[in-house]
Amino acid sequence: LLIERYGLSEVERGGLQIYTTLDLEIQKEIEKIVAQEVEENSGLNIGNGAALVTIPSKGDILAMVGSKNYFDEENDGNVNLTTSLRQPGSAIKLVTYALALSQGYTEATILDDTPLTIRSGTEVYTPVNYDGAFHGKIPLRIAFANSFNIPPVRLAQKFGPDNIKSFGEKMGLSSWRGVKNYGISITLGGLEVKMTDMATIYGAIANNGRRVELDPVLEVKDFYGKSIYKKEPLEEQVVDPGIAFIISDILADNNARRIEFGLNTPLSIPGRRVSVKTGTTDNKRDNWTIGFTPDVLVATWVGNNNNTPMNQALASGITGAAPMWNKIIAYMLSKTQESPLVIPSEIVKKYCLGQDRYFVKGTENSVNCRGSLPSVTPSPAIN
Repeated sequence: LLIERYGLSEVERGGLQIYTTLDLEIQKEIEKIVAQEVEENSGLNIGNGAALVTIPSKGDILAMVGSKNYFDEENDGNVNLTTSLRQPGSAIKLVTYALALSQGYTEATILDDTPLTIRSGTEVYTPVNYDGAFHGKIPLRIAFANSFNIPPVRLAQKFGPDNIKSFGEKMGLSSWRGVKNYGISITLGGLEVKMTDMATIYGAIANNGRRVELDPVLEVKDFYGKSIYKKEPLEEQVVDPGIAFIISDILADNNARRIEFGLNTPLSIPGRRVSVKTGTTDNKRDNWTIGFTPDVLVATWVGNNNNTPMNQALASGITGAAPMWNKIIAYMLSKTQESPLVIPSEIVKKYCLGQDRYFVKGTENSVNCRGSLPSVTPSPAIN
């Protein structure tokens, strides 16, 4: 980062005084948690882990743990996995749903989770859900919270992969820029990302839809003590505040995700409102958990640097990155008081499908709210 800003000669000459946002106490605690969790889950063939702790409203990085042990040569411990390209799995669905909500969809819009086959030339693609079942016609809220795969694939068909990619770049996925080889699978994590980028797009949701680029440097002074850089976070509104609020609310709803994850999981933080999303790639090569409050964001990853699959018994949201995330977010929340819930002025509450739900003004009458929540009893997958 410093070489990019000031050139190699300036950095090598020395004398720069660098002040960062990193908190040594937090850094050491997160390093300990990552190492412990990787060790305790070694039976799942988890060889490495990484974690990132940020303040979404400032773009501050409080802790960056790129591996379980920097000096672990066997597992390439000196590779910083928070800045390495990995597949995000379902964690990337945030982009598709944010785009859908930006196009007039609501959390009560009914989506189709029934069998789907996509043909492209001689290739046939049949997406399946994590639980191997189908759930019929369900509200967007339930589809997103439970991370079902078929609804976002149908949304990707409607909006097109190019629009999803553009929206993701706008939200902060810098690693997608210039990438040309992609298709419908972009909505399920087919394009690689960096953890720092994922923290940026989820941080934008935490920050009322305003993207703030991550920057760990507060100030730099030269050899003579003259300030040559001071951090001035630049914000860009990339998602409407109302939509960011609705997404945060969906991802904080432990009851909404019970179909796929159950109620008593590491994704739930008793007594605190925390929004969280998981992601697991095909063949269990990458496992993510990313969660936030308005004040702090924690992203975690487990896997193997050489892409060796983890044990197939790994359960997204239950084992792997989720327990690590739970310990880190609980530690961070223990250091702060909960901020009051602020509902944007553009949000209205309406009784819909048997429950009070949030809508962006002007969309509350676009769906049929009569009746109760549709049955989501899963039907068997078609072999």
